[in-house]
Amino acid sequence: MDSAATDEQPAHVKHLAAFLIRHHSDQLRSIALSQDPKLHFPLYVNFAELMDDDPPLSHLVFSQPTEYLRLFDEAAVWAHKVILGDLNGSNKGIKKEFIHVRIDIGGSPLECPETFPSIGRVRVKHRGILLTLKGTVIRSGAIKMYEGERKYMCQKCKHEFLVYPELESRNSIKLPSYCPSQRSKPCEGTKFGHLEGSITCHDYQEIKIQESTHVLGVGAIPRSIPVILKDDLVDIVKAGDDVIVTGILTAKWSPDLKDVRCDLDPILIANYVRRTNELKSEIDIPDDAILKFKQFWSDFKDTPLKGRNAILRGICPQVFGLFTVKLAVALTLIGGVQHVDTTGTKVRGESHLLLVGDPGTGKSQFLKFAAKLSNRSVITTGLGSTSAGLTVTAVKDGGEWMLEAGALVLADGGLCCIDEFDSMREHDRATIHEAMEQQTISVAKAGLVTTLSTKTIVFGATNPKGQYDPDQSLSVNTALSGPLLSRFDIVLVLLDTKNPEWDGVVSSHILSEGEPDKDKQDEDLANIWPFPMLRRYIHFVKGYFRPVLTKEAEIVISSYYQLQRRSATGNAARTTVRMLESLIRLAQAHARLMFRNEVTRLDAITAILCIESSMTTSAIVDSVGNALHSNFTENPDLEYATQERLILEKLRSFDDFPDANSMR
Repeated sequence: MDSAATDEQPAHVKHLAAFLIRHHSDQLRSIALSQDPKLHFPLYVNFAELMDDDPPLSHLVFSQPTEYLRLFDEAAVWAHKVILGDLNGSNKGIKKEFIHVRIDIGGSPLECPETFPSIGRVRVKHRGILLTLKGTVIRSGAIKMYEGERKYMCQKCKHEFLVYPELESRNSIKLPSYCPSQRSKPCEGTKFGHLEGSITCHDYQEIKIQESTHVLGVGAIPRSIPVILKDDLVDIVKAGDDVIVTGILTAKWSPDLKDVRCDLDPILIANYVRRTNELKSEIDIPDDAILKFKQFWSDFKDTPLKGRNAILRGICPQVFGLFTVKLAVALTLIGGVQHVDTTGTKVRGESHLLLVGDPGTGKSQFLKFAAKLSNRSVITTGLGSTSAGLTVTAVKDGGEWMLEAGALVLADGGLCCIDEFDSMREHDRATIHEAMEQQTISVAKAGLVTTLSTKTIVFGATNPKGQYDPDQSLSVNTALSGPLLSRFDIVLVLLDTKNPEWDGVVSSHILSEGEPDKDKQDEDLANIWPFPMLRRYIHFVKGYFRPVLTKEAEIVISSYYQLQRRSATGNAARTTVRMLESLIRLAQAHARLMFRNEVTRLDAITAILCIESSMTTSAIVDSVGNALHSNFTENPDLEYATQERLILEKLRSFDDFPDANSMR
């Protein structure tokens, strides 16, 4: 680079370019070697690195980002030309016109509440500084072309300068009152001419992000803010994505509408966008907690099911008994292992649970507790809390069609709790089948064609239509179609039947809840599994273990599946095809719950007992009673031995089932 060109650059541009050449020459080299000269290229800079290198300059970038981010872009192009000069000997590099510096504040002092507030706490004081916001994308607009900066020339001194459109006044161009040339003798010219062909066009997209509901208190309304994406940032996020956006807070006039006052609406012009979908399930698990988990299972090595029941007692402890429901909730939250075959076809690892029961059987209590256990959750009713309902819809915003994400999309990577499941909207009923099985939603509305991810656990609750009739099918009792019911791995029916012995035990439990001395009896187990520990345990086993089926577990599951196929007819035969996948998922989830990396016969038998409790299949074991009256037993390992014997006796009636000696 010649010295004349160097002298033309302002001092700050030189400093910024020198910083980029010192620390980011690899990125500049890869940009220079790229073959498309018309693309807009990002150059990622860590703010903490800039602070260490030049604190005063980093403060200017933070406090005056509108001006200094433009200077940073100029510095990036200048530094690129320097790198290009070094590469010219090999004739590999191509000159690029558009390089944008993207500031990542991760690990820097800007990760403080003052510069990284929640969306609901954005105020006027944040205007004009480098601001970072975190939220979930709820709307994504179409990509448009936007006329950006353009060149003008002073008619008096022929000085050329750039003029940027003002967002506040709907991208209008405001010319300076006099010539901005930085010469020793001011020009003071007031007439400027536009240079033909000097307009730079940008890709432009508007999205809307909303603060996450699980970090808000009860009664708090989640706030949202529009975000403008330009150039290389467009189309990198979609509805349902979790994002961290760094940019400049400004305002723009709201659209002209009849009889509506025109206001200045806050808007964030993005400089850097990071998708955090893979970080959705981050829960802090210290090493001492993992040691406690291992010690716990070491103590219950001889009676593993007693240890398991100690964990299950921590699920919704305010509800007495309901062992079957608590086991089903735990297995659903933990889930199985996703399987991808050689063709790329995915078999979901997430399980789905539906509770069908009479009023007052604790369905909503389980929904709310499960939502608290999951670090990412959305609770809604079948009617949906927005116009998007449960899936997705197209809405018109300012004359433009945009996609608005529903509950299933917003819960991607977590749990979606749906109360009053039978009251879904019609368009949700049509699309929820794909959302639950393929874990995607295909959208073709108002010219917007896309696919959104719904990798979520569905936990539904519904009342039966009128009095539950055991002689009728579940589909008739719930007014839900057979194909939709078949998507659920477990469907538990909670019938409030008359049982004097059970009523007496439950009433004693409810009346004694207010007595302070009552908790001392169960003090040991209660202290081992407080709510934070239970939440950490579920998250840890879900991420740490990837259980594999042993040979004996495969034999038990395969034999039970084939036995069900023999006994099933009509719609039930189609249902049991999905039942095999459900059995594998539940067995894997139980192995994770038991702190193991392999699925044993115990896990397979437990999965069968869960399926037997479900009313979607014909029961083979008659020992399963009303799920509402299921309680924790004193010796669960002994009871399991009896249930295992009953199931194996039934399976031995199957021709291909091996004898007991060959399974050991």
